[in-house]
Amino acid sequence: MQLVVTEKPSVAQAIARVIGAGERKDGYMEGNGFLVSWCIGHLVELAQPDAYSDTWKKWSYESLPMIPEEWQTEVKSDTAAQYKVLKGLMHEKKVDSVVCATDAGREGELIFRLVYDQAGCDKPMKRLWISSMEESAIREGFENLRPGSDYDNLYHSALCRQRADWLVGLNGTRLFTVLYGGKVLKVGRVQTPTLAMLVEREEKIRNFKKEQYYMAHILMDGMDAATERIDDKAQAEAIAAACESKAATVLSVTKEKKTVQPPKLYDLTTLQRDANRLFGFTAKQTLEYTQSLYEKKLVTYPRTDSQYLSDDMEDTARAVIGAVYKAILFEEPSGAEPDIKRVMDSRKVTDHHAIIPTMEIAASDLSAVPAGEMKILSLAANRLLCATGEKHEYETVKAEFDCNGSVFTVSGKSVTRNGWKDFEAAFRRSYKTAEDKEKEDKKLPELSEGMSFDGVQTKVTEHFTQPPKHFTEDSLLSAMERAGAEDMGDEVERKGLGTPATRADVIEKLVKDGFVKREKKQMIPTEDGVKLITVLPDVVKSPKLTADWENALTLVAKGEYPMQAFMDGIADLVKGLVQTYHCVSEEQKSMFGGNNQESLGKCPKCGGNVYKFVRDNTGIFYCEKAPKDCIFCVYEDDYFFTSKGKKLTESMMKNLLSQGEVKVSGFKSEKTGNTYNAVVSFADRTDKNGNAKIGFTMRFEDKKKR
Repeated sequence: MQLVVTEKPSVAQAIARVIGAGERKDGYMEGNGFLVSWCIGHLVELAQPDAYSDTWKKWSYESLPMIPEEWQTEVKSDTAAQYKVLKGLMHEKKVDSVVCATDAGREGELIFRLVYDQAGCDKPMKRLWISSMEESAIREGFENLRPGSDYDNLYHSALCRQRADWLVGLNGTRLFTVLYGGKVLKVGRVQTPTLAMLVEREEKIRNFKKEQYYMAHILMDGMDAATERIDDKAQAEAIAAACESKAATVLSVTKEKKTVQPPKLYDLTTLQRDANRLFGFTAKQTLEYTQSLYEKKLVTYPRTDSQYLSDDMEDTARAVIGAVYKAILFEEPSGAEPDIKRVMDSRKVTDHHAIIPTMEIAASDLSAVPAGEMKILSLAANRLLCATGEKHEYETVKAEFDCNGSVFTVSGKSVTRNGWKDFEAAFRRSYKTAEDKEKEDKKLPELSEGMSFDGVQTKVTEHFTQPPKHFTEDSLLSAMERAGAEDMGDEVERKGLGTPATRADVIEKLVKDGFVKREKKQMIPTEDGVKLITVLPDVVKSPKLTADWENALTLVAKGEYPMQAFMDGIADLVKGLVQTYHCVSEEQKSMFGGNNQESLGKCPKCGGNVYKFVRDNTGIFYCEKAPKDCIFCVYEDDYFFTSKGKKLTESMMKNLLSQGEVKVSGFKSEKTGNTYNAVVSFADRTDKNGNAKIGFTMRFEDKKKR
């Protein structure tokens, strides 16, 4: 009997239906010689520093660097029950082999292997590797199961990524938090250089000095020709005045035929960029929508970095295009035969091919697909039509005029064949997208050298130089993808910060940690984000260095770079950081020390000052010595209060700190719904890992309404 382990319950159910495991059990399904169970994301994770030694429990400079000699893992407490199910199944006597059916990528491999190793399983391992959840793809995948050992290098790459993030993140966070003596300063291997790019752009915007300039224009026969930039207004006005009602003569006409090739198919990053630009979706939203479509069998595997199909997919692509015309028709097709070979190149397909719809769209009720998902499905469908469409052709015309000794220029454009842009235009009309339109050059009349236009009219226009634009998620994803690329040769396969699968989470983490805020589509670093990048050294915020690491991880996955060599490089970096950065000035410390805030009172644990700051719209009360030397950290939405219909306010906290207790009116009973009053005080508690924390207890003054 085979045990099949998927990443999510929904995927497990889909696979179980195909392979005939129809009997539902507690945490798994059984039938037809299979047991099918699932992880729930990461069931096993790297242990926290506290698990290694008492020395690492304390946030101090002396305890750094933290570099485990033997790495430890632990079962996540909130999903321990499902881990227990999997462990039991792996040790079932009737199970003779285990099939890894988690998502076919680096992270999916890691999720399964950590459970397999933690459970002490030694049964033969096979790998299901599919790019679609269609029934035919699942059946074909089970007919062609690969030995698990074929993916050992992919697992090693995933393990390197996870351990590198632990080393850089935890050591960097503790080091700079300890040095600056204030709030927790979170450092991340990919997160920090991404924030650095945002801060660099923000500094350019803040330091930008706009410059005023002018242009003189002549108007004739529907054309508007202008001078180059003129810094002096009086000079521009003088040129315009000198040309008013005069004749203008054509000096030169330059024509150029141009071609715009169809776009490539979508990988995850380009899909996220377009969805943000056209619909305002965050990168995380797009990934979630696409993952849901994948699980519904409507699109192929989303976490791909390829924009091509493999050479054996011509018939599949042609059939899908036919299904798109029938199921997701924006407007009548142009009639041109799709050029499928343009999007086929097995050499450029790594683990998975580009994202395209599946044949399931022809048989599915698409009206039942949620609106957000339908937009993503439509995008993928339209991109397939565009990518296999005809090239777009146009002609540009640039004409120069002489008028009373001054030179004026006008440009025009005429489309000779719209090609793939017909599909793009139809899609935008269908969804009424609000994308910023580029300024289009008008078609010019037929011009030739020496032609003259009498009695021209004139005007002067005022202009200002424009600052750089704030990043949107579209442009930030592009910048992350290209980071460090200019310093790498063309032979480098993967460039940039993170992977298509991780970039969304990086952006969300920056927002969650309070270093970046969203303002409409713009991504703007907060003052805390700017301060953090200001104090951090180049080595942890360098996009190039992080891009180098990502490329090295790709080489590890291919078996072309030793795992140990990569980890030794990360360890050396961490050691160098700790040795180099060991003290900062008092002025620098004050940047994060909360000195400009009003203290709410003295900490009951250590006597330090207690402050409040807001992150993600949630208030947090913390001791100035936390988390290094004090455990005092309490959220305003602590469950003790929210379960009783209240939040912990500043006023309550001041009373707790000054008097040791606070009277609270209007607590609501979870059982009866009745309200009551109580006196609340601090109490010592422990978290799920047995670590000390601040809790609360209460006594009653009025028991009548309880």
